[in-house]
Amino acid sequence: MRIANLSGRPALVVDGRAIDIEQASDGRFSADPQALYERWEEFRTWAATAADLPEGVAFDPADLGSPAPAPRQTFAIGLNYRDHAAESGFAVPEGLPPVFTKFVTSLSGPVTDVRLPAGGNTDWEVELVVVVGRLAEEVSEQNAWAHVAGLTVGQDISERVSQLAGPVPQFSLGKSYPGFTPMGPWLVTPDEFDNPDDLELRCAVNGEEVQKGRTRDLIFSVPALISKLSAVLPLLPGDLIFTGTPAGVGLGRDPQRWLAPGDELVSGIEGIGELRQTFVG
Repeated sequence: MRIANLSGRPALVVDGRAIDIEQASDGRFSADPQALYERWEEFRTWAATAADLPEGVAFDPADLGSPAPAPRQTFAIGLNYRDHAAESGFAVPEGLPPVFTKFVTSLSGPVTDVRLPAGGNTDWEVELVVVVGRLAEEVSEQNAWAHVAGLTVGQDISERVSQLAGPVPQFSLGKSYPGFTPMGPWLVTPDEFDNPDDLELRCAVNGEEVQKGRTRDLIFSVPALISKLSAVLPLLPGDLIFTGTPAGVGLGRDPQRWLAPGDELVSGIEGIGELRQTFVG
């Protein structure tokens, strides 16, 4: 099942066409995309058994927003691939990975123009993003997938000067400029994948592949992250977990490389789809 945020309204995407969920359910479910996660199990049951759904309509990908546009909590995981930890000059984390956040005003849809901060070094980080579908408290790894609404593609765009400045790094601020958290193109439920723990990620700048990896290489898998995070605090329906990025970011290159006005960044995950960002000065 694919769930999109189309022009600010939740939609089922079937065969590439969109069905408005509020209209198709006769108002049973809200026209607010974020509200869907509060009633996720009820919605899944309805969507699986609904008869006589209306025919979907064609849509422009530029009209898509984040599939979870207003999460109460966003958890971003650092150094969760060994090759990325190495290129960043950090030791592989043990016990708990580094956790920061990306503030909600940085969220956007899959096809956007992103303004580059003046005087900064802006970098790319393609990531698998988990959207929580059920309250998760002290969840075991064995039960973790049952708490996932679905998966989507995310970019943890990062301005490295402000991120690393000062006596203490400002990870959350440096990664939260407007448009620095594109997501989409839609949420895909875990049952759509042969193996949701092994998906290919890729990222290209102006057609040149700069990142390629597989989620089977995560140091802390999706179930492990849900278990470790929920042991500390509750994960709420609609919360986001950015699971980390593989090697290939601009910071780790020699010479280092940064995004520039006119660059096009295309990020994708198999079985989900692509993001497309164009950068402006």
